[in-house]
Amino acid sequence: MRKIIAFTNVSVDGYFAGPDGEIDWFKSNDDEDRQFTLSQAKPSATLVFGHTTYEMMARYWPTPDAGKNDPIVAGVMNSVKKIVFSKTMKPVKDGPVWKNVTVLREIKKEEITGLKEQGGGDFAILGSGTIVQQFANLGLIDEYHLLVSPVILGVGKSLFGGVNTMNLKLLDIRTFRNGKVFIKYRPVGAQ
Repeated sequence: MRKIIAFTNVSVDGYFAGPDGEIDWFKSNDDEDRQFTLSQAKPSATLVFGHTTYEMMARYWPTPDAGKNDPIVAGVMNSVKKIVFSKTMKPVKDGPVWKNVTVLREIKKEEITGLKEQGGGDFAILGSGTIVQQFANLGLIDEYHLLVSPVILGVGKSLFGGVNTMNLKLLDIRTFRNGKVFIKYRPVGAQ
């Protein structure tokens, strides 16, 4: 069965974005970060977004700058299947670069479970804190991949605000020279 992986950049105090959605605090241009990002870009994955994260990704990844600055990641981002959860977004037609977008109106546990049972690569929720929260409360997330940046924001959008209590099992941890820490967890009881 395919897994659903929530991959999120977070501050030390657990925010995935600043109070107005700012994410500039986790960007880095060092080689170790870049290599890690490349190792995480899976062409077989299906990406999952909320409307806000989708719009941000769709504005950047199909651009010539993205293709020049990050050609491998841009190639993956532009071509892989994408699912966007939005009550207001209209269906998206394939463009010359940005392709394979499906818009779903609601998060239905049975529907998501059915998608997990189909063949293919894993699902990766990128950012999209409110989608992570909803999936978490439905017990749909198989692994949490957190890239913790060495910054305390003090205020912002909490990744786990409103999420039901759950115990997690540590699967992996990696430290970076720039102070970031990658932590991989699985909910206790998940396969």
